[in-house]
Amino acid sequence: MINPMITPVFDKDKAINVVLYVANRLEKRDFHKIFKIIYFADKAHLSDWGRTISGDSFVAMNDGPVPTRIYDMFKVVRGDSLYSSDESIVEFYSQFFSVEGNYFLNPLKDADMSYLSQSDIDYLNQSLSENKDLSFGDVREKSHDFAWRNVAKDTIMNFSDMMREEGNTEDFVSFVNEKMLIDKFYAARREKVCQ
Repeated sequence: MINPMITPVFDKDKAINVVLYVANRLEKRDFHKIFKIIYFADKAHLSDWGRTISGDSFVAMNDGPVPTRIYDMFKVVRGDSLYSSDESIVEFYSQFFSVEGNYFLNPLKDADMSYLSQSDIDYLNQSLSENKDLSFGDVREKSHDFAWRNVAKDTIMNFSDMMREEGNTEDFVSFVNEKMLIDKFYAARREKVCQ
């Protein structure tokens, strides 16, 4: 049996541009709305194409799924991350967005579209269309889906459960999990060679 907690390879540059794409298309840019729009787009894209858009893992938090590394980026800029004391990291992320109050993102650039495929854009647009005007309560309730309910709170959600909820077969789920493992292997190998 394949480990059910397999996660995609994270690419911070692509994730930044996913955030910029979404945030620049919202009037109210609160963390919660941004996180949920990315979650719904990632889940649908994973189900149809076998990969997520953001490459991030999601934690089942009280108000729904939260992309872990993207949230860390926001906290770095807000000043309450473990990495907030590293000026170079803060400076890097602060060129893309600022945080107003505690939970509102202000994008400082447009997304670099070279990071996004046409399917990425289509699924982000679909999620924006379906979710941007929903209330906090409605989007919270919608995100409390099978994958969110099927793990302990404050733990990483299972991508296999996301695919099953979307109606994917066990063969497809196994194929995607194996692909994620292979992608992680080659990403680690590239990183080792580049050091």
